[in-house]
Amino acid sequence: MSDELAGGRHLLTIGQLADYAGVTIKAVRVYHDRGLLPEPPRDSSGYRRYGAEHAIQLVKIRTLVEAGVPLARIKELLGAGPERFTAALDEIDRNLRKRAEEIRRTRQRIAQLHSGDRLFVSAEVADYLERLRQIGVSERSVLLERDLWILLQSVAPEQAAAWIADKLAAIADPEFRALNLDYDAAFDWSPDDPRLPALAERTRRWYAGQDGSADAGPPPDPTITRLAGVASGASSPAWARIAELAKEVP
Repeated sequence: MSDELAGGRHLLTIGQLADYAGVTIKAVRVYHDRGLLPEPPRDSSGYRRYGAEHAIQLVKIRTLVEAGVPLARIKELLGAGPERFTAALDEIDRNLRKRAEEIRRTRQRIAQLHSGDRLFVSAEVADYLERLRQIGVSERSVLLERDLWILLQSVAPEQAAAWIADKLAAIADPEFRALNLDYDAAFDWSPDDPRLPALAERTRRWYAGQDGSADAGPPPDPTITRLAGVASGASSPAWARIAELAKEVP
């Protein structure tokens, strides 16, 4: 044992104490504030001087902190008997295991973020969105489409499942693919653009030529219809105009 610690004859400065215990001076002050480490009286020069008992206590505190014991529990453990000490450690260990599991699940969710669209929508919808990208639809339109499916799968999952099946079948149709590309291009058009009536007529004809499977099942909730309309492109006046024109009886 060094002269500074032997018998407490030569007392330590806070910096020396921190060095002996392997902690920072800031940590020593925190332990003082938390009531874990008693503050010694000041010497004639106004400095606090620490003895061997402080060094021993500080090493105990450091050991418990490094073991993962919360600061709020350290004072309890320092004064506990063997049975209480063991019981408290078991409780802390259970809490740490619980936290470790929470961290594992959080990391798993973070890893899922790398899966892109599949984090938010079903595998079928993600496949459809990927097909839109493959045929050249812009990322802007794909994300608008994705947000629509997020909404639909939340509020009308059965209808959404039927609709996405129809969409996946339709994407094999060259005219359906062409309509998607033309709609994408029309996003920024003026609502008075002379190309809109022809695009609306092509849209009306294409849907009229389907077997009606997309309309199977109960009618959609009006609220869902309005929300879907907003999500799917009400921000584009041209798209809104196409929808109006497509509904007109030829």
